[in-house]
Amino acid sequence: MQDSKVAEITTAQARGGNDIQDIPWERLSIKREEYRQKRLEQYRNYENVPFSGESSRRDCKITEKGSTYYKFRQNVRLIKPSIHHFQLRNLVWATSKHDVYLNSHSSIIHWSSLTSSRSEVLNISKHVAPSERHPGSLLEGFTRTQLSMLAAKDELLVVAGFQGELICKRLDWPGVSYCSRTTYDDNAITNSIEIYESPSGALHFLASSNDRGVREFNMDKFQLSKHFRFPWAVNNTSLSPDGKLLVVVGDNPDGLLVDSQTGKVLGSRLLSDDTVTAFHGHFDYSFASAWHPNGVTFATGNQDKTCRIWDARNLSKSVDVLRGNLAAIRSIRFTSDGCHMAMAEPADFVHVFDVKSGYEREQEIDFFGEIAGISFSPDTESLFIGVSDRTYGGLMEYGRHQNFT
Repeated sequence: MQDSKVAEITTAQARGGNDIQDIPWERLSIKREEYRQKRLEQYRNYENVPFSGESSRRDCKITEKGSTYYKFRQNVRLIKPSIHHFQLRNLVWATSKHDVYLNSHSSIIHWSSLTSSRSEVLNISKHVAPSERHPGSLLEGFTRTQLSMLAAKDELLVVAGFQGELICKRLDWPGVSYCSRTTYDDNAITNSIEIYESPSGALHFLASSNDRGVREFNMDKFQLSKHFRFPWAVNNTSLSPDGKLLVVVGDNPDGLLVDSQTGKVLGSRLLSDDTVTAFHGHFDYSFASAWHPNGVTFATGNQDKTCRIWDARNLSKSVDVLRGNLAAIRSIRFTSDGCHMAMAEPADFVHVFDVKSGYEREQEIDFFGEIAGISFSPDTESLFIGVSDRTYGGLMEYGRHQNFT
């Protein structure tokens, strides 16, 4: 489906005083500032551990707000991102500064900011079956898959479902390449997917599941290559840039640092003398993690409203604790050059931090609506935010501030 004319809010309109979501504040009975205060007071953070948000307050860093690292470009209101599970918010992926993939209802949509057009890549509400034959692939495919997670990178799209479904499609080829079901367990939902390139150049991806499993798939051979199991449901997994370490977080306040080849939790003999097997600090369950490109630092996002920064060489204590405004930290992304880190709450706020300042300074991007996901383009030039709201939702694009040094 192509669109020659797109309903959008542009940079020029925003500079002219238009609300970036086209909310007509002048016609409403409440001012924007009043509604913001109301949201801050009334929005309820979901907690698995009661009062975790209050418990985390004492550790948090006070940051200097007001910086501008990314400037508003446009809000494409024609595209309405969808959320199917309230805790899973990694549903927006940029493969270039012009190409974004996201979920809208039950369709995977490609948006091109270069041509201002959208197209449907995959409709999982219908019957989906592989057009290629690979060992272990389910030739019968799936019908009416309820999407839980998706990821897109390097011409590969992976879509996951509530019942362990995995659908793999090459973005540069027609049809679906591979269909698999990770498990028939009652707790089969896939919570996160990370696509990466192996040292050999083959595309792999990690799928983390509620059945306590982390599975690695090799897309060069279309096969399951590794399967690790942990003590609790795994909500998010991140692979270090050198491919040696996994950060594993889930239904436990503690996280794990794992050998990516063996699946074993790393202990003091493999790292420094004061390293512990699990990293402690959060007060609730975690649903986000990401590595800094330096391969030493990583971040975790938690329902206690904080993002913690860790040094993999010494996990006895987190390096920094950054706090959100409303609720849990559901998504975390670093730019490929390591200069910035973005963390997204479930609604209304995306925070972009200056990493070089030691996370002392931040840009706070402020709007209204549930956040489906955030993604930096690989060249760091663009930041995309999916806002899921029937009336005022859309795909917001921010461009890197050219004066930033």
